Amino acid sequence: MMVLEKLLSATVQVEPLVFMSAGYREKHFAIVGVKVYAARLYVDLSILDELDATKGESDASLFDLIFRVPLGKSLQIVLVRDVDGKTFWDALDDAITPRIKSLTIIDESALSTFRSTFEKRALKKGTFIFLTWLNPTKMLVSVSTEGMPSGTDATIDSSNVTLALFDVFFGGEPVSPSLKASVASGLATTLK
Repeated sequence: MMVLEKLLSATVQVEPLVFMSAGYREKHFAIVGVKVYAARLYVDLSILDELDATKGESDASLFDLIFRVPLGKSLQIVLVRDVDGKTFWDALDDAITPRIKSLTIIDESALSTFRSTFEKRALKKGTFIFLTWLNPTKMLVSVSTEGMPSGTDATIDSSNVTLALFDVFFGGEPVSPSLKASVASGLATTLK
C-alpha cells in the first residue's frame, strides 16, 4: 500500500501538461481486490478554459469534451506489481476491442502497433507507461522500466482506437472507477 500512496502523491509534472487527478486500477480475483497500477491524468491547461463554459454539465459531457478538444492530455500509469507485457496487453485489448463497433484496417494496424509495444516486454513494478493523446486521432505511447520515459515507443493513428482507450478509463464503465471519480471531483472543484 505504501508504494501506491507514494505514486499517487508524487509531484511529477508532465510538460507542458498539468496534473488533474489520480486513482488506481484494482483487479478482483474471487473476493480479493489487488491493486495493479496507479494512474494520473494530466491535461493542457487550456482544456480548463474550454470546460469552464460547461459548468453544470454531466460528467459524461465533460469527459467527452476533454477527449474531443484538440489539446494534449496524458495518462501516466505506474505499475505497482510485476506483470508480463502480454498479460498487460491482453487486459488492455479485452477492454479496448469491445468498444470499437467495426474494426477498420487502420484500427487493426493501430492495435497491432499497440500490441507490439507491450507483448514481449517484462513490465516490472515501477514501470512508467504514458498514453498521450495529441488530438482525438493520434496518441503516443511511452514505456520505461527505469524511471520516466525518454522517448516515444509507438504512435497510434486511429480515432476509433484512441477514443476506445480514452473510454476504457473515462467512459460509462471505466476499468478504474476511482480514477474517473477522482478526475470528476477535481473538475467539479476546479470549475466552481
